[in-house]
Amino acid sequence: MNKQPGAFPKPKRSLRESAKAMNTGSLLRRLMLYAGLGAAALALMGVLAVMFWLYTVTRDLPSVEALKNYGTDGMHPPVTTRVYAGNGTVLGEYASQSRIFVPAAFIPKLVSQAFTSAEDRNFYSHPGIDPSGILRAAIKDVGLVLEGRRPQGASTITQQVARDFLLNSDVRFSRKIREAILAVRIDATYPKDKILELYLNEIYLGEHSYGVAAAALNYFGKSLDELSIPEVAFLAALPKGPANYDPRFYHQAALDRRNWVIDQMADNGYISDAQAAAAKATPLVAQMRALGSQTADVDYYVEEVRRLLYARYGAKQLYDGGLQVRASLDTRLQNYAVSALRSGLVRYDRRHGWRGAKNHIALDGNWRAALTKLASNPAKQSGIETWKMAVVTGTEGKDIRLGFADGTTGVLPYDGYKWARPELKNQTWGAVPTEPAQVARPGDVLYVEPEGKPGQFGLRQIPEVNGAIVAMDPHTGRVLALSGGFSYASSQFDRAMQAMRQPGSSFKPFVYAAALDNGYTPASKVLDAPFEKYMGPGQGVWRPGNFEKGEYHGDTTLRRGIELSLNLLTVRLADQLGMDKVVPYPVRMGVYDKLPPMLANSLGAYETTLIRMVTGYSEFVNGGKKISASLIDRIQDRTGRTIWRHDGRNCEGCNDPDWHGQQEPLLADVREQVLDPRTAYQMVSILQGVVQRGTGRSVQAVGKPLAGKTGTSQDSQSVWFIGFSPDLAAGVYVGFDNPRTLGHDQIGQEEQGATVSAPIFRDFMKGALADAPPTPFRVAPGIEEVTVDWISGNPVPAGSPGAIVEAFKAGTAPGEVNAPAPALANGADASGNNPGRTTSPGSGEEGTGGLY
Repeated sequence: MNKQPGAFPKPKRSLRESAKAMNTGSLLRRLMLYAGLGAAALALMGVLAVMFWLYTVTRDLPSVEALKNYGTDGMHPPVTTRVYAGNGTVLGEYASQSRIFVPAAFIPKLVSQAFTSAEDRNFYSHPGIDPSGILRAAIKDVGLVLEGRRPQGASTITQQVARDFLLNSDVRFSRKIREAILAVRIDATYPKDKILELYLNEIYLGEHSYGVAAAALNYFGKSLDELSIPEVAFLAALPKGPANYDPRFYHQAALDRRNWVIDQMADNGYISDAQAAAAKATPLVAQMRALGSQTADVDYYVEEVRRLLYARYGAKQLYDGGLQVRASLDTRLQNYAVSALRSGLVRYDRRHGWRGAKNHIALDGNWRAALTKLASNPAKQSGIETWKMAVVTGTEGKDIRLGFADGTTGVLPYDGYKWARPELKNQTWGAVPTEPAQVARPGDVLYVEPEGKPGQFGLRQIPEVNGAIVAMDPHTGRVLALSGGFSYASSQFDRAMQAMRQPGSSFKPFVYAAALDNGYTPASKVLDAPFEKYMGPGQGVWRPGNFEKGEYHGDTTLRRGIELSLNLLTVRLADQLGMDKVVPYPVRMGVYDKLPPMLANSLGAYETTLIRMVTGYSEFVNGGKKISASLIDRIQDRTGRTIWRHDGRNCEGCNDPDWHGQQEPLLADVREQVLDPRTAYQMVSILQGVVQRGTGRSVQAVGKPLAGKTGTSQDSQSVWFIGFSPDLAAGVYVGFDNPRTLGHDQIGQEEQGATVSAPIFRDFMKGALADAPPTPFRVAPGIEEVTVDWISGNPVPAGSPGAIVEAFKAGTAPGEVNAPAPALANGADASGNNPGRTTSPGSGEEGTGGLY
């Protein structure tokens, strides 16, 4: 081989060097192999670790099948229970979560479009998770974490459903993985509309609103299909943070967020640019709706309904069950009832004097702040919307200057406080005030109400006395109006349903009904004269008296006895009959569950409630049919199925799907007959006489056929009036919660049912019957009407002075040969003479006076 010129020869390597080089290469290859194997092992271990972690994270994932029956029998979301009046007005709401469930088919498309635009614009295209959204959120979250703020994540609507229904809100990576897996499963299992149904019914949107339907009602007072574009956009702006976009406190932030949602809707093609511009120009005005009654002065009624529902169905069904309750309340009659009761209580209270200001604040400091604090104290509130709390800032002549918490001022003129005679001891009062200082001084806090000219007010005080009123359909027992006191804010004690009081003379009709069923007629005479009865060992002698002390009428017809409310005649009548014959009547008619057969109970000594008394009187005017008082007409469950009805009659043919000329279904009258209908009408006629000639004469001012009875208990502690028209029964009770006498009025007359309760009944009936024709009472079959003299009860020619038309059962009119003799007890004769009314020798004890 020829060598090149200038080239150097390669050195020769030894065998040892060659071997060393080979060993080094081999070692490197082995090291690389081992490194590769190690890396592969580590990678495998990592994969296995991740797989194990994923297994532990996902092994107990809940099944998405649980969502299948949401809103049906399988899975009930908490839904608000609502109580409605007959006209559809919401009377009350009970909820742990205020929610109205709306199926997907009834969710307007505009609502779905607004929420998907705001929360998940790719909702209809992604498989449950949105990779592009996750990437955007990851970049943003890095910045948030660096700033020390909570990351927001990129949850799709489907992921939010998975979290809210199946997981929790923990900020953990493991929860996000579980959420994503569940979201994919949910998306693969259910259609998009079902997922939206879950989301839109469950999401919290502030103002106690769970779900879009409740939010629409609470923010705008509308149903979903009534919402406009800007209103829908505002609701869709709330999921990000309801408290941060409350328009009352963060109006601009709420407006900006709403307008952003509108822009997103336009970008997605759901609305046009013109619609978007018009929507963004619309002012944001939310009409916040408080949870609960949407009408005034129904608190006592609604609370009784709540108690009934709680007792029947329990707390879970009441607050989460979505019951739809149709109450029997008539809002028009309720307004008349509340107004009449309050006016009557105020009238009585004014007659008994001014008790002075209850609070005083210093005028040298920030008195407006002090007045605001006082007015916000629930214990100091009157509960009357038109009453305002004011502070006396000074006087000018006879005028009292007033200041209000909002900075406005007013005047309390002399005419507004001249009634305020100072209350003294023992229910007496001082002279009529002549100057402001006798009523109030600067710094005194008063209740006032607009009265007279603008800027003028009248002085008010919360009555110490209280009472109740109930109005009822006498044919069905449906309670049409009820108020258990002056105001629910000042006292939650329901005097219509809960107060046990002596009914006094308002009980007497049940005694007379027993007499009419046992041979007496309205013209039968019983002696009105002093009466005494030995009551047994250790009880002494009972000597009742008439309301007019020392006044007696001798032999008097039953009609006059009740029209004039004569105690002595009534007691003697009950004694003649025997209380064992009287007791079954008020028990059958629902006034009592049981009644001891004591003679004093003939004058209403045994306590009962107003609602029971009105029920009993209703059974006079309805012809003696048994009814049960009810505040509820019907209850439906969340699916609309009726689960309870007050009217329990079975109507065959009422649910026929087609009309093919058949007769209208007839409903049988299944009410129990608890009183002879002829006797019932006789009592109606007698009680009509109470209004025409007796203690209820003030009720004549209504100008319609009315009947009723006054009642005054021992020492005028409870005063009543229970009465009715042919189709409306009502009752009034007035008294102190800690029973004491109602005293005398300012002319020295003892307060009684005729002066306190009857005017309240009158005022209520004036409003209630204002548009009703003057319907006469319905005469029962078997009644014979005869013209008689009012005093003697003897037949007289029609048109004679003092003549009235009396109702007799056929064959029982005076002079008719078939008239039966009264069934008497205790040895009494028909004239009322009774040897048993003498004092037992050696007793020496006297009983109390009578009940009026």
